[in-house]
Amino acid sequence: MSKYRRGRINDAVAQELAIALRDVRDPRVVNNFVSITHADVSPDLKIAKISFSVMGDQKEALEGLKKVTGILRHHLATTLNLRITPELIFSADNSIEHGAHIAKLLKDIEDERAKFEASRPAPEESETEDE
Repeated sequence: MSKYRRGRINDAVAQELAIALRDVRDPRVVNNFVSITHADVSPDLKIAKISFSVMGDQKEALEGLKKVTGILRHHLATTLNLRITPELIFSADNSIEHGAHIAKLLKDIEDERAKFEASRPAPEESETEDE
């Protein structure tokens, strides 16, 4: 299967799962604000690794997603025209937290640099005397 087709399938699976999550009534999923960030379907279309981000309890959201996997697979089977509906494996996506941590480190470095620049004596302008 070409990479282009797999990329389209990955995008379609992620998009359809995001739509299907709107209809999920499990409080572990709804109360933790789960969103699908990425899908990676294997070349044989049997397994799809789904990355999700969550604004609440990550473990609780993962349990809820595992519980509603059948509903989500059924939604994929009815909306996507695939020969095989992939088995869904969920994993938490920590890239948002990682990006926030890097942004904080960069801000701390900038603050330290500003403090250093403020504590440094200003360079004196050289006075030239005209004779």
